[in-house]
Amino acid sequence: MKKTTPKQDLLRGVWRENPVLVQALGLCPTLAVTNTVANSLAMGLATFFVLMGSSFLVSSFRRWVPREVRISTYILIIATFVTVADMTLAAVVPDIHKALGAFIALIVVNCIILGRQEAFASRNPVGRSLLDAAGTGAGFVISLLLMGGIREVLGQGTFLGVPLLGPHYEPWVIMILPPGGFLTLGVILLAISAIERRRASRAERAAAGTMRRAA
Repeated sequence: MKKTTPKQDLLRGVWRENPVLVQALGLCPTLAVTNTVANSLAMGLATFFVLMGSSFLVSSFRRWVPREVRISTYILIIATFVTVADMTLAAVVPDIHKALGAFIALIVVNCIILGRQEAFASRNPVGRSLLDAAGTGAGFVISLLLMGGIREVLGQGTFLGVPLLGPHYEPWVIMILPPGGFLTLGVILLAISAIERRRASRAERAAAGTMRRAA
């Protein structure tokens, strides 16, 4: 594994290796629950909590877990934190918990969480594992809020239930339906690709100009 600094561990998952927008992981909840900002925030924070808690335990006990049972051990740890998150949401925000339905329980099999345990937390000390989990979790929350904000504003004319576009706005109902999730994600990925290509083009022109001046 390439040596990284703690700052890189924290920031990597936010943008350069964003779990949704770059690695295309965790797309099932991303497409399913981002029809409102409230649902997106609840799912994002629940996943963040599970990722942080499981990374802490996996890293803490990495030397004592036999390799033969490591995956089942990770799943058991993750399921414990998912149960806590599920019960907390049911007690604090029952309406949102009902809207999220089975997707809270399905955090157990979210490949983002299991992937970070196997690739990072099981091989690094607790501090760096928590930084990695925080960055990845923040990247996931940002992705969900970005999609949830776009879909709720266009699909309902509101943001967190607050009207934004006035009484004469005709909502794009398709944006809060499943096809709206695919459309929103596609547009976001297209915009990110365009930004990266423009940045690479500027870097190439700058390098070419430097070489001409040096010659």
